[in-house]
Amino acid sequence: MFRKLIFGMTTVFTVTILSNSAQGRDRIQIVGSSTVYPFAIAVAEKIGKNGFKTPVIESTGTGGGIKLFCAGVGTKYSDMTNASRAMKKKEKAMCEKNGVTGIIEIIVGNDGIAFSNSSKGGKLNFTHKQLWMAMAEYGPKPKRWNEIDSSLPNIKIKIIAPPPTSGTRDAWNSLVMGKGCKSAGQMKSLGKKKCAAFREDGIVEEAGENDTLIVKRLAADKEVFGIFGFSFLDSNRDQIQGATIDGVEIGLDSIQSYKYPISRPLFFYVKKAHIGTVPGMKVGEYGYLSDVGLVPLATEKLAKVRFGVSYLKTM
Repeated sequence: MFRKLIFGMTTVFTVTILSNSAQGRDRIQIVGSSTVYPFAIAVAEKIGKNGFKTPVIESTGTGGGIKLFCAGVGTKYSDMTNASRAMKKKEKAMCEKNGVTGIIEIIVGNDGIAFSNSSKGGKLNFTHKQLWMAMAEYGPKPKRWNEIDSSLPNIKIKIIAPPPTSGTRDAWNSLVMGKGCKSAGQMKSLGKKKCAAFREDGIVEEAGENDTLIVKRLAADKEVFGIFGFSFLDSNRDQIQGATIDGVEIGLDSIQSYKYPISRPLFFYVKKAHIGTVPGMKVGEYGYLSDVGLVPLATEKLAKVRFGVSYLKTM
């Protein structure tokens, strides 16, 4: 059966599938976002402790995960995908083309995107415009931070960024590159696509989907900045720190209220056609995902106003 999941100030979720029989596969398969991966692992461990086989989870990035999820219906295809941004219209169309309909969308909580460096480096504040100028292929292409603004340090610009398959990359493009390009007065002449393009001269390095490796790189080089979800910053504060954005510190309260300028919701997508086919799913655990860095949603009204979506719906 499938029971409606309701989120509030302290409610989070677990996902399992209740079934009388397994046909072709005996455990849930989950793909998707590296940002949501720690929460998916927590869910998987909880399911494993409740008498079901622990789900298989693959960190593919949001775009890669949705592509796998939408490939078809049946036990050779994944049951769920997690995402650090909402499914796009073209992705939903791809699902429908392959017979994947009745998709259940769950907003599981909030996240902030950290622009982080080593705790041994300077604690800095950046504006959207400064970040765009540092990273933009069609921008001024400075080599050092103080070339952008004299208030910034005289050190080389070195940034590790998410790959194109990442939902965090999509969110960064929308919340930082787009706004920064507009602040620089370049949106009209460049357009959204060029505004979002990262530098290709080695200043911005595209990493894979393993955010843990990015954290290790930052800890080893105090001049390097990295881009990833809040949970990785929060669990590694002995090694790294987050920059403030427009003077706002990244944290649980500022993410939940969306005062932190690079905040966004996180999603799970469930294949309704697989419920009752693969053993394991129930909805109803509350609270424990906040222990691994998930920021609870504030109110359903806020989610509807900012994103036009409810906490749970069938697409």
